[in-house]
Amino acid sequence: MTITHQQPWPLRLAMLALVIALTSAVAWWIYDLGKSFAFGTKFNLNQMQSLETQVKELTAERDKLLLEANTIESKQNIDRSMQKELTDQIKALTAENQKLKDDLAFFEGVMPSTTGNDGITVQNLKIEMLAPGQLRYRALVMQGVKNGRDFNGELQFLLGLVQAGKPATMYFPDPKSGEAGKLKLSFRHYQRLEGVITLPDGAVAKNVQVKVLDRGQVRAQQAVNL
Repeated sequence: MTITHQQPWPLRLAMLALVIALTSAVAWWIYDLGKSFAFGTKFNLNQMQSLETQVKELTAERDKLLLEANTIESKQNIDRSMQKELTDQIKALTAENQKLKDDLAFFEGVMPSTTGNDGITVQNLKIEMLAPGQLRYRALVMQGVKNGRDFNGELQFLLGLVQAGKPATMYFPDPKSGEAGKLKLSFRHYQRLEGVITLPDGAVAKNVQVKVLDRGQVRAQQAVNL
């Protein structure tokens, strides 16, 4: 694998000028040396040392410019990485803020002023295809009584499927999963739930019914067709 560093144009031009100067100096030294030998002139040792010093200076300046160019490029890469990270964080915070606004709107819109009824409801139920064989769900369960007691229960989905050309049903979570597998509810005013339901191989969901259960009794339900 070859990594190519693209230098900024001012640095590249400066480096090119240095290379040209270095080449010219060496060429002049060779030409002058050859002329000295050709005409029998005594070779000037001081001149050679001067040229060697110039070569060293030009080489050092070239290396310095290369280091500065690489430093600038590295800083630009870091800046681009930080900018992408900040952009991703802003998108995530914006999405979360929108969810909270949606929940608050439902909470304020359906909260009744009367008492005497638990008023458990399922709001903002959304079911969408995430991938073949997977559904994403989102629901807001609310209690419409002001100053009411904490509600404790569970959420359960009943899916109507078509599998191998025949109708079928599926519970989520599976009742056989035990207490650890249940979608627990525990709230005073509202609770938001979201997650993924994985369907059996080859199954297609046609409708979904969600139920709020309190010690096995249905307190609220809502259904959607897909």
